[in-house]
Amino acid sequence: TMLSLLGATTLMLVAGRWVLPAASGEANLKSENVEIHIIDDNFFLKWNSSSESVRNVTFSADYQILGTDNWKKLPGCQHITSSKCNFSSVELKDVFEKIELRIRAEEGNNTSTWYEVEPFVPFLKAQIGPPDVHLEAEDKAIILSISPPGTEDSIMWALDRSSFRYSVVIWKNSSSLEERTETVYPEDKIYKLSPEITYCLKVKAELRLQSRVGCYSPVYCINTTERHKVPSPENVQINVDNQAYVLKWDYPYESTTFQAQWLRAFLKKIPGKHSNKWKQIPNCENVTTTHCVFPRDIFSMGIYYVRVRASNGNGTSFWSEEKEFNTEVKPIIFPPVISMKSITDDSLHVSVGASEESENMSVNQLYPLVYEVIFWENTSNAERKVLEKRTDFTFPNLKPLTVYCVKARALIENDRWNKGSSYSDTVCEKTKPGNTSKTWLIAGICTALFSILVVIYVVRVFLRCVKYVFFPSSKPPSSVDQYFSDQPLRNLLLSTSEEQTERCFIIENASIITEIEETNEVDEVHEEYNSQASQDSGNYSNEDENSGSKISEEFLQQDSV
Repeated sequence: TMLSLLGATTLMLVAGRWVLPAASGEANLKSENVEIHIIDDNFFLKWNSSSESVRNVTFSADYQILGTDNWKKLPGCQHITSSKCNFSSVELKDVFEKIELRIRAEEGNNTSTWYEVEPFVPFLKAQIGPPDVHLEAEDKAIILSISPPGTEDSIMWALDRSSFRYSVVIWKNSSSLEERTETVYPEDKIYKLSPEITYCLKVKAELRLQSRVGCYSPVYCINTTERHKVPSPENVQINVDNQAYVLKWDYPYESTTFQAQWLRAFLKKIPGKHSNKWKQIPNCENVTTTHCVFPRDIFSMGIYYVRVRASNGNGTSFWSEEKEFNTEVKPIIFPPVISMKSITDDSLHVSVGASEESENMSVNQLYPLVYEVIFWENTSNAERKVLEKRTDFTFPNLKPLTVYCVKARALIENDRWNKGSSYSDTVCEKTKPGNTSKTWLIAGICTALFSILVVIYVVRVFLRCVKYVFFPSSKPPSSVDQYFSDQPLRNLLLSTSEEQTERCFIIENASIITEIEETNEVDEVHEEYNSQASQDSGNYSNEDENSGSKISEEFLQQDSV
């Protein structure tokens, strides 16, 4: 072995440790927990060691790109006597490639075996360092100029310098309890401060898409200036009115002119000064009112910032708080309110109104709207969809006495993304009865009236028959009653088993003619009743006719005499 040949101590790597066995009473050397730390473009290799009684021990490291067999000496990490080394000067062409490291202990001509560190990707291992911050003060604001972590020629964040967002914690120097945190751009302002107050702050960088947060910068402090003679405009707002933008702001004093500027929002993400990239808004220069109107076509699709400042004979104010607006963002469209009413038996009238929210915000009036209306029969799944610009329209050719339902939503006209409100509440209504129903109703009423009349008539006839049979009228005339004195009246109505014979008289005097005639009339009546009650009266009829003819002949003879 090397120990027997050299007669001296050797280094061995055992389970991640360099061990120097004791010889001549010398102590052991231990090295373990090898770690790699990367902050921005600064690379550090660290390990723990114990070399209190061991002298002349150094460490060296090599590296290579994973997949190659070409080990290179790691710059800054050769023959290191301490327990860390800085290898930031290493030339890496791609921070997304995996690299390998190995390290060994050395003492004179004796070396240990290599201890290989697990391969890693520098970009994924890297931490975001603190940014550099420069401050400027106004009376109510602090201007921030933040440099991204790393250097200008950084290879680690070369693709992310414009993607950093910064979080600022600011507080009054006299009270650290009144902290507030804001998200800012590299060139930005912190507003709503007080004049002549010392404020302190610290900043950290973030890559939100990668969920990576850096460490805070050192604390910076600055005093705000005294109150400015010309105050800045406040409450800057921008609205859309038909085909123009309306920029508004608040200002307490008169005899003042105003100027407004705009900037593309993406420029604020780029580190550096952008004061010379703000542009004048047309129709918003030297205006004496607290608003200005400019055409929408001066802005293409995108996100912008606007700002306003005031001027009078005494000077110019600081710029107002910058207002962000997005030309692609559509206003909030609230669902409409639907009402439906039956007009005729085959049509329904629909009215579309604005909800209370849209009336309060007056957003729906800024854009031309159309209404998508869905109409269906309540018992059917078949839907009818229409687009209407009008707020009042009619659905014709419907079924009578049928329930129909409707719902609608508001859409922005000519919106390529077809974004709109949610659907309104469903409203249902029943159509009126049709002409056929009216006809049947009239026919039913007429039939009922006719039936009542028929029933009344039948009842009256029935009552008359009952009265006639069971409650006869007063006695007949005296001549009839004399003739029928021997026969009760009921014999006339009831059939008899025996035929009644007639009494005949010979008239000798003319004064009896009237009596005979009356008697004949009674006989005729008697014969009529007997003919109904008896069918076998032929013999009596012939006999009567013969006797009658004889009487007539005698009467004629007497008359001629």
